[in-house]
Amino acid sequence: MADSAETDWVSRFADEVISEAERRAPGKPIVCASGLSPSGPIHLGNLREVMTPHLVADEIRRRGLECVHLLSWDDYDRFRRVPAGIDPSWAEHIGKPLTSVPAPPGSAYANWAEHFKAPMTAALAELGVEVHGISQTEQYTSGAYREQILVAVRERARIDAVLSRYRTKQGGERQADDYFPYKPYCDLCERDLTTVTAYDDETTELAYTCECGFGETVRLAEHDRGKLVWKVDWPMRWAHEGVVFEPSGVDHHSPGSAWVVGGQIVGEVFGGQQPIGPMYAFVGITGMAKMSSSKGDVPTPGDALRIMEAPVLRWLYARRKPAQSFKIAFDHEIQRLYDEWDSLGRKVAAGQAQPAELAAYRRAVGTAAGPLPATPHPVAYRTLASVADITTGHAEQTLRILRDLDGVSALDEARPRLDRAQRWVDDHVPADQRTRVRETPDHELVGSLGSGEREALRLLADGLDDWTLDGLTALVYGVPKLQAGLPADAKATTPELKAAQRAFFALLYKLLVGRDTGPRLPTLLMAVGADRVRKLVGT
Repeated sequence: MADSAETDWVSRFADEVISEAERRAPGKPIVCASGLSPSGPIHLGNLREVMTPHLVADEIRRRGLECVHLLSWDDYDRFRRVPAGIDPSWAEHIGKPLTSVPAPPGSAYANWAEHFKAPMTAALAELGVEVHGISQTEQYTSGAYREQILVAVRERARIDAVLSRYRTKQGGERQADDYFPYKPYCDLCERDLTTVTAYDDETTELAYTCECGFGETVRLAEHDRGKLVWKVDWPMRWAHEGVVFEPSGVDHHSPGSAWVVGGQIVGEVFGGQQPIGPMYAFVGITGMAKMSSSKGDVPTPGDALRIMEAPVLRWLYARRKPAQSFKIAFDHEIQRLYDEWDSLGRKVAAGQAQPAELAAYRRAVGTAAGPLPATPHPVAYRTLASVADITTGHAEQTLRILRDLDGVSALDEARPRLDRAQRWVDDHVPADQRTRVRETPDHELVGSLGSGEREALRLLADGLDDWTLDGLTALVYGVPKLQAGLPADAKATTPELKAAQRAFFALLYKLLVGRDTGPRLPTLLMAVGADRVRKLVGT
């Protein structure tokens, strides 16, 4: 990240939003907004829809101004498809509002929408994201948008004219009176497989038929079982809620998209203004293709929070401008990510962080409401992962090692980071890559060793008395130096010395865990213990 305060995108947007809010509605609470559809698992790409306005709203609150972050749950959207892994019989519900679809088999929730909203709501709470949730089912069925619906239907020719500016001419010209911006849900089958066949502007009488064979005539001024089509619904909400800031994904910014069209409809039809709305880029997962909720198996914020602390996940979204894509690590890269995070923490503590780095860090570790929970004694994540791997989660063994490694006196001092590392090992390290320390020496391998290898192992065993991480690190790197006639602390390195060190490390791994590689050797030695190391290396 660049080191200029000008690159602090959150402050820049907050300045712009405050200025625009004062121009539009001076003295009123500033409104930022997000929208999520609980049509399936709400993944880490969707989280950017919430984190972007959250960070801006939180900055506004930090400045002492009243700011509301609305989260519209698009739970009145139609159920479009059955995700992978769900009983295909759920296809009978396609076309119903998400709140009218039964939850997946075995769920404790009342309907499909609530099932997928719940884990996201819990994750947002853990992340310190303060939102005011709005159910679109409740809004539409309560009549909250009734006046706006009547306006949209009355101005349907004007809306159609806006849409026509982007509409292709395939299939010939379409009559303007064919267009209708409101879609009823069938009163019999609850699906939106309906066609409006007549409408009277004076009486608001609306007739529709459904593919199920049902049909009826209702008064739109009293009808609450339908919704505006998306390209009209979105700008209606901007005007109705007075939204000043709302980001959206890349797909919303192409010609003719809901964002582009909505920017005209909001003013021409609803008398409102389009929000300030940055486009946000793709969020990926290392080792995975693009995320898609409809395919079902996608990492969610809750999945990420199982293996990383909330401030670290917040930091990933805070440090990148919305238009910059980034990836979230579920593989071994998470160790490098944590190294980077800890390094930043040390720079901040030493007063050496650049302004933009410092701003992102502060937004990660807390909100306007206060600090997020932190690990009192943050041992390096890669070390915790190695210890969790070697001990298979055994509490006494873990505490013994962490006490020797880093002076940890109780496991709670290393939590919640320790728990996250343990879950990462359990959930994301394949069984064939887990570390299993040998119970007995590999007598065949020990018996086949040459004199140089035996001497190296003797030097190792003799040096195990310095039982610190630094001491063991110096020891494993120093043994090949001693054999090369150099002091153990010599700074010189040669290709031959590096090759000797690699060979020595591989030998130790084979003797200790039966593989060519494993956790960092100093950590592994400390975990195994001096007596057991001496036994396994045959000295």
